[in-house]
Amino acid sequence: MFFIPLYDDNPTRRTPVVTIALIALCILVYGWQVSLGPRGGELAVYAYGVVPAVLFGYAELPDALQVVPPWATVVTSMFLHGGVLHLGGNMLYLWIFGNNVEDSMGRGRFLLFYLLCGTAAALTQSLASPLSEVPMLGASGAIGGVLGAYLVLHPRANVRVLMWIIVFVRLINVPALIVLGVWFLGQILSGVATPTSDEGGVAFWAHVGGFVAGALLVFPFKRRGVEVLEPAHSTPFAVMPASAAVKRRGSVPEAGSRWRR
Repeated sequence: MFFIPLYDDNPTRRTPVVTIALIALCILVYGWQVSLGPRGGELAVYAYGVVPAVLFGYAELPDALQVVPPWATVVTSMFLHGGVLHLGGNMLYLWIFGNNVEDSMGRGRFLLFYLLCGTAAALTQSLASPLSEVPMLGASGAIGGVLGAYLVLHPRANVRVLMWIIVFVRLINVPALIVLGVWFLGQILSGVATPTSDEGGVAFWAHVGGFVAGALLVFPFKRRGVEVLEPAHSTPFAVMPASAAVKRRGSVPEAGSRWRR
């Protein structure tokens, strides 16, 4: 059994230009990584990823890899990814939740918000293992910030989730409070259960740091008049056939309607 979020029930008033641009840039950068080949791609990760020991001055990269200052890797690392699944999962979550957060802030503020959350995420993970010489990369910390902001703004919004149990495939509306709350709790539990080491793996504390930063920064960054804790626009836990996935974004059932099982 697994669940895949597809989209939410929140309409947007403006085209999410920054969200689309961030997704496009991450895809382009990953294409560049792949074009370098296995060895070149690995060197690029060390050159542009965050290496905690280098960031805090405990170690140095070889001269050939000192392409940008260590502090700048906090930003460059947000656009690198370790594989297609890593990239695809991050971009899916950014697409689902980023447009509404961008809509609540405006384009310039959202971009700054995104970069600050990514910075907070990188510092959180680095502080958890300051002597680590394993490079850290990915947009998930910054996207964690987007999720934290979304949860503050739209906790009762419904996320249309694809549910697949063996041959049983359905769509179900799941409140964002559950989807994102479970995600956040999972990051904390995984971070506690996973000892920091030089073997790499998932940067759970980066996710936690980004999420908390986003939940706090949404207040000064949202536009005046934007409400928090907004209500749902559709019926929670409504179950639909898989064919409903082809309907346009925002076409989840209105509050008060019911789908037959």
